[in-house]
Amino acid sequence: MKNKLTFMGVALAAATAFGAPTLANEGYGDCKLFGKQGTEKTETAVPGQFTVIINLPAVGEFNGDTPESITSGREFCMAVNIAYRLGIDKVVLKNASFDSIVAGQNKDFDIALALISVTEPRKKVVDFSTPYAHGAFGLATRADSVLDEASVKTAKLGTQAGTIMVQWAQDTLPDTKLSVFDDTGAMFTALAAGNVDVVMTDLSVVLGQVSNSGGKLKVVGQYPSGRDTAGIYPKGSAEKPVVDKIIADMAADGTLKALETEYLAPAWGGLTPDGVPVWKN
Repeated sequence: MKNKLTFMGVALAAATAFGAPTLANEGYGDCKLFGKQGTEKTETAVPGQFTVIINLPAVGEFNGDTPESITSGREFCMAVNIAYRLGIDKVVLKNASFDSIVAGQNKDFDIALALISVTEPRKKVVDFSTPYAHGAFGLATRADSVLDEASVKTAKLGTQAGTIMVQWAQDTLPDTKLSVFDDTGAMFTALAAGNVDVVMTDLSVVLGQVSNSGGKLKVVGQYPSGRDTAGIYPKGSAEKPVVDKIIADMAADGTLKALETEYLAPAWGGLTPDGVPVWKN
């Protein structure tokens, strides 16, 4: 049942990592709330609000083309439920480049949620949360493409700057003509325009973008990433133990699974990870 309480509001930021947030719709968007309010306590980066760094576009995770338009999504509603359990009724989203997130360049935030893979080099500059998913690399092409597991190895491949997929592609698919894009929006635009043959990013994002393409794109395969997906805290964050406990509790009590079912499945438009062929690298 959708929450009926009235809250102070969800504050959403402009499109830079350090831009001043602007107030948007009342409440916690359209998110369903699970568990009990205010069961945990911590001091947040900005008193009275829970500040989340994101990277758009992220269909299914943060539904909306701009931070101001987001009212639903798996990671968004995960953040809302964390804030709810902290007794905080104001969530602030700040959009940032993926590069800046994994490099630890953002300030004054509580957690970053952007389908981030846990790696040892990143641990040197940021702290990771308890994992909340296990990632895979999804591949999308135009709907009329005949690209397959063999031909991808010499194709024009696009991926996103700052992700582990850049180095992975260089090491595993060395004969591809690799293009690296600042964000997923630019990457999928290049695919639609024919500037690349195939794009690769987190499978969840690929499923959402393909579903949202009006039949112009299709999912052709996935590579297992072998990596956990987790949130990022500023290095040395005092909030980590408390928020980690909340995430672990939400995994144990079924909240994370419920959010996945509620927000990812509709965004995928009937597509599922299990229905995507697993390719060997």
